[in-house]
Amino acid sequence: MKKVRKAVIPVAGLGTRFLPATKAIPKEMLTIVDRPTIQYIVEEVVASGIEEVILITSAGKSAIENHFDYNYELDTILRQKNKHELREELARTSGLIDVVSVRQKEPLGLGHAIWMARKVIGDEPFLVLLGDDLVRSRIPCCRQMIDLYEKVNESIVAIQRVPMDQTHQYGIVEGEKTDFERTVKVKRMVEKPAPGTSNSDMAIIGRYLLMPEIFEALGKTTPGHGGEIQLTDALQSLADQRGMYAYEFKGKRYDAGDKLGYLKAIIDIALDHPTLGEPLRDHLKSVCDGKNCLQ
Repeated sequence: MKKVRKAVIPVAGLGTRFLPATKAIPKEMLTIVDRPTIQYIVEEVVASGIEEVILITSAGKSAIENHFDYNYELDTILRQKNKHELREELARTSGLIDVVSVRQKEPLGLGHAIWMARKVIGDEPFLVLLGDDLVRSRIPCCRQMIDLYEKVNESIVAIQRVPMDQTHQYGIVEGEKTDFERTVKVKRMVEKPAPGTSNSDMAIIGRYLLMPEIFEALGKTTPGHGGEIQLTDALQSLADQRGMYAYEFKGKRYDAGDKLGYLKAIIDIALDHPTLGEPLRDHLKSVCDGKNCLQ
């Protein structure tokens, strides 16, 4: 069994849901309290034991690469001003992990973005994390998936239960229970099923652990709606070929690519902040309507 050492993070999207804020700033660089969204994603893979991150980028995304690079001028200024804590924090960020960038020259979908990483990944299993899906958990979500992989030696998609009237917004998994906790064997995957066409509430979120055979499946996948190569089609092919599991992770997921999800992430993370938490809690109490005040 090969070790999971690499993670792919597609960051080539335009971030249209956050325009005009993302006209000149990558959506992955929007700040949640004191760090950009992408840093939370990278910190999760680092805490999970991953050794290398592959960013799938596009034009205008250099700010992401720069964020994880060393800035000599800034470091010099901070040193001269004796801002040692900030220097240490920036040094920690630039030293988090080795980062490789691969350019996606055309916006041909998530499946195509992952396929672009094939030469860097080679014949190893690897993780995929979407850059606007945050998961807060005691054990990192990716670590939970790696632990399961070491038992099943197959691809895994992370899932969460959603209300049935929301299943049309997600890729949905249908499957059978297994002997592994919170795990089902995938039988069918449906991308945004029409109401009434699936009785499953297991929605795929932005975490995948994939065997390298996914690249062959992606290479054979014909473009779908909008000329994009859909990842779900290739996942179904891989599940049919050698099997796949769906894991209901432990933790709380935020869709930071959605305005409301982004705000929820800011509030929850800020409430746990060592210096901001209490003042923010007091402020929220002062502006509540008297019915839903924080306790």
